[in-house]
Amino acid sequence: MDQAEREPLFDAVLYPHRSLSPRGVRKVILGLAGALGLVAIYFTALGAWPVLPFFGCEIVLIWWAFKANARDGRACERVRLTRDALTVARVRPSGHEQHHRIAPPHWLRVDLAARPGGDNELRLASHGRSLKVGDFLTPEERGELADELRLAVARLNKN
Repeated sequence: MDQAEREPLFDAVLYPHRSLSPRGVRKVILGLAGALGLVAIYFTALGAWPVLPFFGCEIVLIWWAFKANARDGRACERVRLTRDALTVARVRPSGHEQHHRIAPPHWLRVDLAARPGGDNELRLASHGRSLKVGDFLTPEERGELADELRLAVARLNKN
């Protein structure tokens, strides 16, 4: 295999969007803990001290939810097109990798199908097999990815 066959015509790593940085998550949790602490103090002053453990549980549940969200953010997909194959490597949040290979890529079809509610689904298909890609992307991002992949396949087929 020469260098031209191994050089990628398209190479993209797809990550799920996360709106808060770890620092932002800390600020949100501390803000909620402060607000819940004030409410807890108020109820304690009224004599309803048995509610205190529930406020603690709320803070722990919020922390757990943000932690699970951050863990899910470690997932990614790498889509790589070379002259001899298209490979999609999926990395789960646990770190487990799953590889899919479509070879030869000359008959690769990039299908962007509309779904109800304005959403869409991106599938890469060839030789009777199909692979869903970019499920965690926004519909606009999936459309851009489909356009870029179509251009790369067209360049591949031109040569």
